[in-house]
Amino acid sequence: MRKFLIVLGLTISGQIAFSQNLTLNDAIGIALKNNLDIEVLKNNIQVAHINNDKSIAGALPTVTATINDNEQYTNVNQKLNTGVEIKRNGAAANQLNSNVTSSILLYNGNRVKSTKKRLEQLELQSKQLLNAQVQNTIAGVMAGYYDVIRQQAYIRTIDQSIDVAERRLELVKVQQNVGLANNADLFQSQLDLNALLQTKQSQQLIVTQAKTDLLLLLNLRPDTLIAIQDTIMVDKSLQMDNILRNANRNADVMAADNQIKIAEWAAKEVQAQRYPTLRANMGFNYNRNQQTAGQLLLNQSSGPFLGVGLTIPIYNGGIFKRQEQIAAINTKNAGLRKEILQRTLSNNVVKAYQTYTMNLQQLEEQKKNVELSKKLLDLTLQRYQLRQATIVEVRQAQQSFESIGYAFVNYSFAAKAAEIELLRLANDLK
Repeated sequence: MRKFLIVLGLTISGQIAFSQNLTLNDAIGIALKNNLDIEVLKNNIQVAHINNDKSIAGALPTVTATINDNEQYTNVNQKLNTGVEIKRNGAAANQLNSNVTSSILLYNGNRVKSTKKRLEQLELQSKQLLNAQVQNTIAGVMAGYYDVIRQQAYIRTIDQSIDVAERRLELVKVQQNVGLANNADLFQSQLDLNALLQTKQSQQLIVTQAKTDLLLLLNLRPDTLIAIQDTIMVDKSLQMDNILRNANRNADVMAADNQIKIAEWAAKEVQAQRYPTLRANMGFNYNRNQQTAGQLLLNQSSGPFLGVGLTIPIYNGGIFKRQEQIAAINTKNAGLRKEILQRTLSNNVVKAYQTYTMNLQQLEEQKKNVELSKKLLDLTLQRYQLRQATIVEVRQAQQSFESIGYAFVNYSFAAKAAEIELLRLANDLK
């Protein structure tokens, strides 16, 4: 794999001693560790994993225990056919009913299986959503990291221009001392130098703010001191066909595919409602009825029981039919959303690749222009020193050098940004 090395790194003096050097891998690692959106999605995966269980799907038996113990006081007045008469006020009576019941589902039209499959797809989808957020986080950090390098590279260009302005000012002073330059040239040279110094100060503020934006992506304190000494490596070997092929495994596409399967299994759950439900029930009963007055003083029974329960849906006003229609529409919509996503993704890949190739071409040309502008500036300074060029020509050469230097940096960053976007779309950022 060929790499195009562009040396753009610059660290402002005076900050190195107090700053921690931050590499790209360190920045990505910190962002993945501290990103709150990633933490939320990790929690969602845990929730989906907990839900993805046979018990939630209804496949496991249930066991319940019930105890009712009632104590009451009643007035008893009974006349038996034997002539015996029972009459008592405030007679105590106790009723105890208890049972342990177990119920297991034997059949419900494979609804349990469909529910379990849907829960599995929900868990897989939550992982793909996390993967998508990881890719987006890495892309954002890389863009912010290289933006700092870009802004620092502007300072490098400004510093070179300041050196030229200082040389020009010295030449004007020398020429003025021998009567070959006037005050206007001196004042203009000094003003140009002052303007560049002010531009450098403004650019240093932009660098500081770019670092602050990067710290936000890393979820670190905005006043954390960092230094970035790095280069931009633009990979020139990316091919659009490979990117388009790999885009099919984009995390968002995979999540959309999971959504289709979720909708399909949900539709099968709805269809299963039309089938009978068969359950096996078993357990143990213990009942006791005791009273202090009356003909029956104690009635106690206990023992196991076993049975089956069958529920057959016959008519519910067409609710099942409507639910099936809605489920079918949801499945169709999930497929349409995936198709829309794939088309948008392909369109974004083509546009990003066009940007990528154009900036690489411009970068090669701009690299030559940087060399030419530097030669032109040196030559113009020499000619000015020999009184063969005017101060206006020197300023024009200097401005050309600055603008071409800025453009070179911009093309470098734009090519890298397009590369990052292509790798993100291909789910290949690491």
